[in-house]
Amino acid sequence: MPIKIIKLSELKSVGFQEIIFEHRINKLLALEQAIIIWIHLVCSAIWVGGSLFIALVFAPILKTMAPSVEERLQIMIKVGRRFNKVAVPALLILIATGIWNSHQILNKPDLLFGTTYGTVLIIKMLLVVGLLGSFALHVRIIRKDVEDKIMRKELSQEQIMKLRKKIIIIGEITVVLSVLVLLLAAILNVGI
Repeated sequence: MPIKIIKLSELKSVGFQEIIFEHRINKLLALEQAIIIWIHLVCSAIWVGGSLFIALVFAPILKTMAPSVEERLQIMIKVGRRFNKVAVPALLILIATGIWNSHQILNKPDLLFGTTYGTVLIIKMLLVVGLLGSFALHVRIIRKDVEDKIMRKELSQEQIMKLRKKIIIIGEITVVLSVLVLLLAAILNVGI
């Protein structure tokens, strides 16, 4: 079969420019989605990775570095405040990109409430709400006036031990919820 040479003017008549334009738009949308997912993953690495590092690496090592509970609490507060400067914006961006990634299903109640994917997404959103609640409680427990008292060594040993216990429990809940949210993200990613 002979090859027919088509002039550009003939391509216009068959909608070639529209096809090229649509292809370019689709590539831009795919690139946009890839960037949003990348931002989501980076923020997840900051929030979950940082939380796990503090819980599994820093806190145990701190026990060997500072002799008293009061000193460990002072150091942990300083580290926590520094971590929050990075982690809180990452968490907020994580939530925003998560909503963006889910907006199509969130706008369709029949899919949200009538599919396994929607059910997993709802559970994930509830865990995120729980995570925000536990983190807010954690921050509330170590509010500025309590932090100042710890730094000035104005709390009794009994008060420090009670405070430490609360911080550990709420911190562990926050980390567990973070990891569960990450697990549900993986489940959603494979389309279950």
